[in-house]
This record gives sequence, C-alpha cells and structure tokens, in this order.
Amino acid sequence: MNITLITPAGHLAKNGNRTTALRWAKILTMLGHKVQVNTSWDRRPADLMVAIHAWRSAKSARLFRKEFPESPLIILLSGTDIYKFQYTHPKVTLYSMKIANALACLHDEVCHSIPSQYRHKLHTIHQSALPLAKARRPSKRNFDICVVGNLREEKDPLRAAYAVRNLNNTSRLRVIHLGKAHTPDWATKARTEMARNNRYRWRGEVKAWEVRREFAKTRLMVLSSIMEGGANVISEAIAAGVPVIASKIEGSVGLLGSDYAGYYEAGSTEDLRRALLRVENEPKFLAHLSYQCEARRYLFTIEREKEEWSSLLSAISLKNKS
Repeated sequence: MNITLITPAGHLAKNGNRTTALRWAKILTMLGHKVQVNTSWDRRPADLMVAIHAWRSAKSARLFRKEFPESPLIILLSGTDIYKFQYTHPKVTLYSMKIANALACLHDEVCHSIPSQYRHKLHTIHQSALPLAKARRPSKRNFDICVVGNLREEKDPLRAAYAVRNLNNTSRLRVIHLGKAHTPDWATKARTEMARNNRYRWRGEVKAWEVRREFAKTRLMVLSSIMEGGANVISEAIAAGVPVIASKIEGSVGLLGSDYAGYYEAGSTEDLRRALLRVENEPKFLAHLSYQCEARRYLFTIEREKEEWSSLLSAISLKNKS
C-alpha cells in the first residue's frame, strides 16, 4: 500500500511523536509498503492514512476521510488525547475516534479511559527499542539515576530533583536529567533547581546516542509523568537493562504491569524519595525491579512490534473486504 503517516512533530523534533513516526515508517516499509511522513496531509492519494494524535492531526484525518471515504484510517491515541483533549476538546477528539477504522494505542489499559463505543477499534502497538551494544557499567562513585523526558507540565519533570533535595550526606543519590525545556520558564526552573540542589544535573536536549550512553552508566530511570499514553522511554530503558521507578498512572501500569513493585504515588515527592532511598539501600529491591523489567522485555522487541502492526493491517483489510 501507499501509506501517508501524519505526525504533529516536525522533522527536526526529537520528541516521542517524531521517534514513533520514524520507527513506524521503517516497520511499515519492512512489511512491504511505501510510506511518506508529513506533519499534515498534502492531499496526495493514499491507500491508508496513519495519523498520530486524534486532536493534533484531526484536520488531516478529517480531510482524508472526506476525500477517500473507502480508504482505511488509523489514528494513534496519544496520552494527551486520552487523558486531556477528549475532555477539553471533545468535539474534535471524539470525532477523530469516530471516523477512524482503527485506533492504535501504546499500552493495554487504554480501554478503561475512552468511550465504550470506540473500544472495539483499539489495537495495542508496543513500542520497540534496541538493547545496548555493550554491557552496562554503572558509576560507583555516585548512585546516579536518570530522568529522560522534556520539561513540560504533563511530565512533572522536576519531581525526582525535589525528591533528592537535602538528603543526608550518607546518600550518593544524584539525578541526571536529559530533556528539552518546552518554555523559557521551565528552563529557568531547571537552572534554579540546579543552583540550590547539588544532586540535580539538567543537561538539556540531547541526541539519542547520548541517552543510550546515560543508560549504560545509570542505576535506574525515573518516569515521573502525571499523564502518559505509553512512554517510549520505558521500552528503551527495559531494552537497555535499566530498571524503572514510575509514577503509578495508567500509562505506566499498562506497560510495566499491575504487579510491578516500582511505583510511587504520582506527584508525591515524599513517596518518590522513599522509593529512591530504598533502591539505594536495598540491593535486593533493585535486583527485583531489574528482574521484573527483564520479564517484560519481550514486549518491546522489533519483531513484536512488526507482528502487532501486521495483525492490525490484516484486521483493517478484513473489515474493508466484509
């Protein structure tokens, strides 16, 4: 098929939407299709549209459905679609769900948070990631943990920094934060935190290889988001052999499992501090988190993601024939 893949993230962006779009384009090409990636639909004919974001890509999806009513349309529900825009912008977001032939999602709990009439359209696509080329060698001088994510409200990005403030000198905890500040205000907040908190280092936006280099050195990754559609950084950490402490939100539970031991109450500095100190001081607890993450690694392989895409395309094809 000729497939047009729409993402709101521009070609220079390093965020999750762009990463997902490029990986999906590669997978769909491997499955034998021709894929063109754009930020909006250029009105060229296509056999299929895949639109990332029900709200942000709504215009492209609506136009495609109008001009090619018989061609299938797949829409990826982002975290902001599921947990924000269907409430703040319901007319646009829910209409995208309505006109889609299928709704892709990134974790298994999405069915609980969208209108029941659209649940039958859901197909989970687990985002894949590559393992590290060499064995990890965590720093011995510091007990480094990393935060990988842009600084914006949904990420609660400074929660780990707050959690390591004013710890006893016996603790070796240090937070290394990789991610772009979405606004000057967030950059100021991060720099202010560094100035008052010698356990926090913000390194700004970095390239993918720099994230992988950090994974090779860190003991643990913290995902502190209050809203996620299924963070690709979780699959990247697990593939790299890095255990995770995550806020207990639906988007993380859908990836790590309901029995995962490494959750803390979203937004709670005290709860996260307790979890980080436990990881530092209880080697068996850290080993258990590593074991649980390793048990989920099979979900995040490129082979699995290809299979899930193949199943979704087959389901769309069968529906169209019927």
